[in-house]
Amino acid sequence: MSKWVWPLLAGTVLTSLAPFVQAGETEYVFEAGHPSLQHWLMPEEVPFPEANNPTEARVELGKKLFFDPRLSGDGNMSCATCHNPVFGWSDGMPTAKGFQSRVLGRATPTITNTAFNALQMWDGRKDSLEDQALGPMVSSVEMNVDLKVAQARLMALPGYRTAFDAAYPGEGITDETLAKAIASYERTIISTDSPFDQWVRGDEDAMTEAQINGFKVFVDPDKGNCAVCHSAPNFTDDGFHNIGLASYGEENPDMGRYVSVPLASMKGAFKTPTLRDVTETAPYFHDGSAKTLEEVIEHYALGGTVKDNLSPNMKELDLTTQEKADLLAFLQALTESKEPIQLPDLPL
Repeated sequence: MSKWVWPLLAGTVLTSLAPFVQAGETEYVFEAGHPSLQHWLMPEEVPFPEANNPTEARVELGKKLFFDPRLSGDGNMSCATCHNPVFGWSDGMPTAKGFQSRVLGRATPTITNTAFNALQMWDGRKDSLEDQALGPMVSSVEMNVDLKVAQARLMALPGYRTAFDAAYPGEGITDETLAKAIASYERTIISTDSPFDQWVRGDEDAMTEAQINGFKVFVDPDKGNCAVCHSAPNFTDDGFHNIGLASYGEENPDMGRYVSVPLASMKGAFKTPTLRDVTETAPYFHDGSAKTLEEVIEHYALGGTVKDNLSPNMKELDLTTQEKADLLAFLQALTESKEPIQLPDLPL
């Protein structure tokens, strides 16, 4: 057993309007099941809005809609085209491909544990899963569909009419019920039982010695300093940071959160992604510029490439080769084993 003391996040305080972290004193004991680790466990219940409690009928309907390409303009794309369970609910490409395979500017973010997010999208411009669900559909460069056309397609299918009646009695097939159903399914896509979680709950054999050492590097502000942004329990602070990617140094870079919140600190700042199931979601960063987790670690070890407008949480890291290897091992312990997704039968 080893015991360290250092400043850790007292709560999620980093927002678009508060780019600095406040810290409190927390004592960690790196022992399976120790009380000092329990704040890393995800909540047992998934939050949902009062107007859209996730019934079985709503989840089943949302799953059908999520995998149905008829919700795109040319009938060629579904939500799952980009958010594919095979690729950790991303798409395995550096940046997404949209309508008619147009290459887009940002990577497809995973939707794992998005139910716990305060804001959605890389730039945080959507404040709920319901709000986010329709965004890609109506975007001319993504699914590119007129919602009235999509609804007419669904209404022409008896199976969908029955499913909407069961899920949202008396509400019909509307923009609102379409969004609520998809959001209900997305709230079932969670990761809460990784080897790390099992270790935190008390299973001494769930993580290797290297992975435990990597967790020490992860939370130590004088080493990895990772937990300052990838904080408990979802390995994200729901904040926005410019982490000094090379693409920010290009002409007319993507300004990220700054477009919605025009503060200097938000220039080139993007949402901190969860690290849960991170081994499944390569490539990494909002521009897909890191092919591997090793490349991610090296980027942070350098303190970023472009130093202009860099987040104050970024700094050069003094890590040995062994510490980098241990950190990688720990990141690999954040992916849980899952049963294969069973594709739904779509109404004909």
